[in-house]
Amino acid sequence: MPRIYLCFVWHMHQPCYKDLVSGEYRLPWTRLHALKDYYGMVKMLGEFPRMRQTFNLVPSLLLQIEEYAGGRAEDPFLRCALKPAEDLTEAEVGLILHYFFQANPIHLIGRYPRYAELHDAWKAADRNLRRALRVFNAKAIRDLQVLSQLAWFEEELLADDAEVRELVAKGRGYSLEDQALMGRKQVEILRRVIPTYREFAQSGQIEVSATPFYHPILPLLCDSNIAHEANPHVPLPSRFRFPQDARLHLERSIEFVESKIGLKPQGLWPSEGSVSDEALGIAADVGYRWSASDNGVLAKTLRRAADPSTTYRHYRWRRDGRELSMIFRDHYLSDLVGFVYSRMDAATAAADFLDRIEANCRPLLAQGRDALVPVILDGENAWEHYYLNGRPFLKELYRRVAENDRMQAITVSEGLALVEPDNLDHVSPGSWIGANFDVWIGFEEDNRAWDHLLRAREAFESIHPSSIPKEQYALAQEELMIAEGSDWCWWYGPHHHSDNRAEFDQLFRDHLANMYRALRLTPPDGLSRPILRSGATTLHQPPLSPVRATVDGEITSYFEWLGAGVYRVDGRSGAMHGQRFIVKELQYGIGNGHLFLRVDFLESEIPSLPGMEVRITINGKPVRVRLDDPVEVLEGADAAQVAFRRVLECSIPLADSRAMVEVSVWQNGLPLDALPPDGPLEISAAEPEEWTP
Repeated sequence: MPRIYLCFVWHMHQPCYKDLVSGEYRLPWTRLHALKDYYGMVKMLGEFPRMRQTFNLVPSLLLQIEEYAGGRAEDPFLRCALKPAEDLTEAEVGLILHYFFQANPIHLIGRYPRYAELHDAWKAADRNLRRALRVFNAKAIRDLQVLSQLAWFEEELLADDAEVRELVAKGRGYSLEDQALMGRKQVEILRRVIPTYREFAQSGQIEVSATPFYHPILPLLCDSNIAHEANPHVPLPSRFRFPQDARLHLERSIEFVESKIGLKPQGLWPSEGSVSDEALGIAADVGYRWSASDNGVLAKTLRRAADPSTTYRHYRWRRDGRELSMIFRDHYLSDLVGFVYSRMDAATAAADFLDRIEANCRPLLAQGRDALVPVILDGENAWEHYYLNGRPFLKELYRRVAENDRMQAITVSEGLALVEPDNLDHVSPGSWIGANFDVWIGFEEDNRAWDHLLRAREAFESIHPSSIPKEQYALAQEELMIAEGSDWCWWYGPHHHSDNRAEFDQLFRDHLANMYRALRLTPPDGLSRPILRSGATTLHQPPLSPVRATVDGEITSYFEWLGAGVYRVDGRSGAMHGQRFIVKELQYGIGNGHLFLRVDFLESEIPSLPGMEVRITINGKPVRVRLDDPVEVLEGADAAQVAFRRVLECSIPLADSRAMVEVSVWQNGLPLDALPPDGPLEISAAEPEEWTP
């Protein structure tokens, strides 16, 4: 009797949030998802021994979970969640209010009445810290600290752990002891995650597949110009072609996952289902036995519609003496689980899913053919949109599958062994989105990111490993590999929105800056400016009269800079969350053949920035000034006068007819702020006429 073989592949992934130099985790999402999704999605299979599934683990995710479980992760969000509310600084309260409400308002926040009450208070304050401080006293903050973490706890723990049940039942008025208990329970869950995968994999109930180490788009690493084959109309940046990097991500992934799970992964879910012949060839070389993509890619490959007769098959890709088994996910069914069934009751959704599968498979079974049904999707982000984290839906679905005599849930490797393959000698390059790479390359922000990455990769290539200490070279390579990940360009361009886009932008640029620093190179000034288009309000007033300033770092007189040009970005109105502003404004002017610049800083920032450096770039030539006591000009000192006390003042001879000026602020080699944020300010060298106030 022909059968329906149902292959679930749950993809578990978060980007690398760790700054490798500071050791700090910039965002908390790896930890929060580990509290429920990474652990709970596997653990619940213990109730359904006939359900066999595949879990795809990104190695960089495992690395982060391991650090959390070992107590080695520096997480400022967790520190703020555990710190006594009475001892929090205003900045820490601001962090709590901004980030601790970033959760589904119905299923995570709304599940806890006090959490919802606090969320309403934050909204009533227009998400303004000053206004909110009138309402959020220490008791309110502590309730938020506890509930914002409990909301991410796995259902099993909420139901079966007596101490956690008591925390939930208490509801409000939490104590310092409650706070500490919440922290201990997090550690308990985090320590269970990797051992649970190892246990279920070694028992055979799950198969663990992998993704390239830091989740890069492999075809674009191999050759970014292949994006034109997927979409001939996409505008591309300078060509990035480093297939050796794709190989390194793949080699390291197979080794790392084996070291943590105890079994060598046979399968590869290439980041975002992105494939090309070159990338598949490298995957076969390093030891992967199967790979997967989307049936939109299959449709372009076969040049015919992707229906069940083509999708529910096992394919064998062969090219240039290499081969891989392949499956192509049912895009529609996978998206139903990811985006639609959350709005239905569990029984109705589960029944609909299985009814659709049986209807799709009926013609194939009538022909005497087995049907291999691949359902591949994100295994974490969907569940906060479901009632009780989707557990009622999944349990109902698993129960029905286990009871269905015509259907069997199996791992991918098991399915490939049971179903005879059809041959493919080519795969059309593309990803699971649109069967192209448009999300990650082609739009202005994406292409700027690729240009930064290319420049950094070429700089890395220029350094011989023996010229710097071994550990520094290894750090530079690690930072570069992280920057090659797909996550940064996921948020660039118009496709996706997040409250944390600014943090992703900053982290991408910091990874590249860290690479330069590790190689003992000066990071390019361009890394000081956001790649994201600035949403801040800009004030720019050109000069009204010549400037005759005394370069002493003091505001010597009211008239000294009167009539100067002013450039200011108002970070309070419209700027994206997460951006740190250091520079208050830039004043500039021309006088006696010199360009005069004055940089005013936000007073609250200067004392907290030891090792701060200001870079002033004029027509591509840098002046680097370290603002220690005394001020030190590190580069471009010829004929330049620089002083810093209350403000930074600079006088530079100007021979050209115009000056393209940029000012950026760095600390210990990392970019903090820049004016203008979106490119150089053009200043005419012509001296304005005298203006008398």
